[in-house]
Amino acid sequence: MLKPVYDFAKQLLNLARDTQKNSSDIKELQKQVEVLTDRVVRLSFDLERYRESDKQDREMQLLRLENALLRFERRLPAAPSTDDTAI
Repeated sequence: MLKPVYDFAKQLLNLARDTQKNSSDIKELQKQVEVLTDRVVRLSFDLERYRESDKQDREMQLLRLENALLRFERRLPAAPSTDDTAI
């Protein structure tokens, strides 16, 4: 008669211990999710910043190329004039 009561009490204590362990595991997992979320937000911010930086770099390279072409065109001798009316 005492055996079923003992088994029930044992099972109840095991369930209480498991519940407490699960609660602490859940808290640890929540902390990990918060850390991962912060890292993802930071990575997203960094990625956006790098995209903007790359865009600015491309624009700067394009401007430098245009400037180089303009300088080169200024150094070319003037094209000989062709007067078609003289014929």
